[in-house]
Order: sequence, then structure tokens, then C-alpha cells
Amino acid sequence: MDADATDHLDRAIALAVDNVTAGGGPFGAIVVIDGTAYEGVNRVTLDSDPTAHAEVVAIRRACADRGTFELAGAVLYSSCEPCPLCLSAAMWARIDEVVFAADRHQAAAAGFDDAVFYEAFEDGGRSPLRVSRAGTDGAAPFQAWLEHEARVDY
Repeated sequence: MDADATDHLDRAIALAVDNVTAGGGPFGAIVVIDGTAYEGVNRVTLDSDPTAHAEVVAIRRACADRGTFELAGAVLYSSCEPCPLCLSAAMWARIDEVVFAADRHQAAAAGFDDAVFYEAFEDGGRSPLRVSRAGTDGAAPFQAWLEHEARVDY
């Protein structure tokens, strides 16, 4: 890992430590794209938002600042191995690479056990969330999308 990458990862860790003191969770992340760094910290309890993970906050900031929903060419540095939510967000943002410090087992030892979420995405995994299909015309929104001339494909 080069010096810049080490610096970004060290900064993500420092953000996580500082965030604990500020009342947030022990997670920090930085999205770096075209030489610009966008920081995020875990704000789940501070904002009463279960999606306000550090990685998602950093991705949101980068996208808002750049006026786009995709971050091709970006690297996401995280103080901890991203959970499935954060990995999915990174994939949707088209981030090229994720680099993390602590792993999921270290997070679990501190009380942040995402194992059930990882298992839900593994082959044959079972989700604790019941998901079922219902409704009469689920295709209507997609038809409207296909017919909308001003749509922005993603």
C-alpha cells in the first residue's frame, strides 16, 4: 500500500476514534476520487438513521459534491470491513476499490456482529427478514420508466 493510501486509512481510523468521543459509532470512512477526499463517520444513533454508516455518509457526500450518483475511479477507505449495506452502496456508486483496517471479527468482538447479514447473502443463507411478492401490477413502474423520455439511466 502506498503512502497516500496509508494516510487515508489512518485518517479513517482517526475519524472513527474521534466519532466515539462525539457520541457516534466507532466507524470512519473516506472516499477518494480525483485527489479529493470525502469523509464520513457513523451517525446511526446520532441521526436515528440505520443507513447512516460511515461508508454511506462518505459516499453521499462525494456524490452530492460532485453532482453525480456514480463514483467510478474512486477508492473507499474504511476503518472496518464494510458490512453488506456498505458494500452494496459502494457497488451501486461504482467505486473501484475498497480498503479497510479492522475486519468483521474484530467488529463482532466489540459488539457489532453483522454475521447474520453476511450469512443472508451467502449461497443457501437464510435471511431473518421475511420477503414475499404481492401486488397486481408490479411492472407498471418499469413500463413508466421505459416510456419516460427524460430518464437518467443508471
